[in-house]
Amino acid sequence: MEENLDNQQPSIMVPVDDMDTVEHNDGDEVDVLSQELATIRQSAKKIAIIGSRNLTITHQQIIETLTTSLVMQGNTIITSGGSSGTNAAAIRGALKANPEKLKIILPQTIGQQPSDVQDQLIGVPNIIEHPDRAMMTLADASRICNREIISQCQQVICFLSHSSRTLHKAVEFAEESHKVVTVFYLD
Repeated sequence: MEENLDNQQPSIMVPVDDMDTVEHNDGDEVDVLSQELATIRQSAKKIAIIGSRNLTITHQQIIETLTTSLVMQGNTIITSGGSSGTNAAAIRGALKANPEKLKIILPQTIGQQPSDVQDQLIGVPNIIEHPDRAMMTLADASRICNREIISQCQQVICFLSHSSRTLHKAVEFAEESHKVVTVFYLD
């Protein structure tokens, strides 16, 4: 018998009091990841492009080129009006590729847009106006508009600076809404 004890492997004590409790993961994280993966793999999707009005010409050209490419791949672009910056560049890019694949959601009405924005919107077939927001400040109407744009898409591309609170809030809303989010910081 002594011989058998010498040949035995040393035993390890494992506490069993923790084995009765198992962390329960309801699968939400897996569901979210699989939804995002399905969205990325989708050939044609609705993509929101939002961002800063204060952009260099180079950044505007990049956004315009990106938007043109996305539309040529069959995607629909959703953005807002804007005389300069991200929205204007996205509109130009989408119009080059296919105006039917562009949806513009204005924070207020066409009449409240500057004349250069009104000119840019001529010929855009899909414009949503909000006369109910006509008495709001542009900042408040824009916040609501960003949420509406994000609600209607599967993916969000945002061009912003680190100091832009409004756009950071929009990105947070997009993430909470389980959208695929791409953020480009311009500073």
